[in-house]
Amino acid sequence: MISTTLPLSDPFGSLSYREAGSGEALVLIHGVGMQSAAWAPQIEALSQTHRVLSLDMPGHGGSSPLAEGADLPAYVAWLHAALNALNDALNLGPVNLAGHSMGALIAGGFACSHPKMLRRVALVNGVFRRSKQARSAVLARAAEIKAGKVDLETPLSRWFGDSPVEQQARAQVASWLSQVDKTGYATAYGAFARGDTTYAQNWSQIACPLLALTGDADPNSTPAMSRAMADLAQNGTVEILPGRHMVNLTDPDAVTDSLTRWLRRPTPTTKETPMAPAPFDPRALRDAFGTFMTGVTVVTSHDDTGAPLGFTANSFASVSLDPPLVLVCLANSARSY
Repeated sequence: MISTTLPLSDPFGSLSYREAGSGEALVLIHGVGMQSAAWAPQIEALSQTHRVLSLDMPGHGGSSPLAEGADLPAYVAWLHAALNALNDALNLGPVNLAGHSMGALIAGGFACSHPKMLRRVALVNGVFRRSKQARSAVLARAAEIKAGKVDLETPLSRWFGDSPVEQQARAQVASWLSQVDKTGYATAYGAFARGDTTYAQNWSQIACPLLALTGDADPNSTPAMSRAMADLAQNGTVEILPGRHMVNLTDPDAVTDSLTRWLRRPTPTTKETPMAPAPFDPRALRDAFGTFMTGVTVVTSHDDTGAPLGFTANSFASVSLDPPLVLVCLANSARSY
């Protein structure tokens, strides 16, 4: 594993990240108070098949902080600058993007804002449209952190149980929390507290394969939130694992297995997330036309909102090999017209 620092465009300073493996790019973003090493089990496993880049969020690890009071869109803009810089340096192309907690908020906002830069998006222990009570509690905690009252014991008790595995993970997380820059932590937590509805109205525009994963005992990133995110996305799936908020550390193998399945999901060609077409073979098209005698064809498409449409037709003919065109005739009086 290699740790690297990369300059970003103004005003984002520099990016610190860990890199391992080769192949299709997988970018990981951690949660508030953590650092890129928080993905260590997944980096080790998934770098066997992918080029894994685990980023230090602004004001965390070695990455430059954002301006105090920055909201979620500023973190999404930071990620845009980071991926542009990484693409210039490493020629990554569209990436797979996974985020945990605050990282999931950033990843979801990025999927809404820059779909052409993504192959897939995964949201681990993500938050989405908190209840009024939960919103009040997290905003109050954000105000305390901004005022310098940092209570680490409360979140640690909420995130971890008493098993040896969870206690070991708790000790590591406590170490990261104690090392984080207090200003960067406060800024990120404020954006986290205010950001659960920022991109919610655009969620149905996410067309790439989306995985929403959380722990069944996570009181803040609840299973209901993950189900809502998966249901609203065009190509979403949900997985609920035993555990709490740091499930990628307390049950790393299960999370890695879930991410592996997600990385194997096909990425359909859509208007929102175009992919490079396969090379066109005119001879193959001509041969295909030559095998078609007569019969009923099924024609399918989507309307402007993405809803599927279809009809049957028995008037079907080849028009051109270059460009590749076929003709389907539909009566002006037909209901499907």
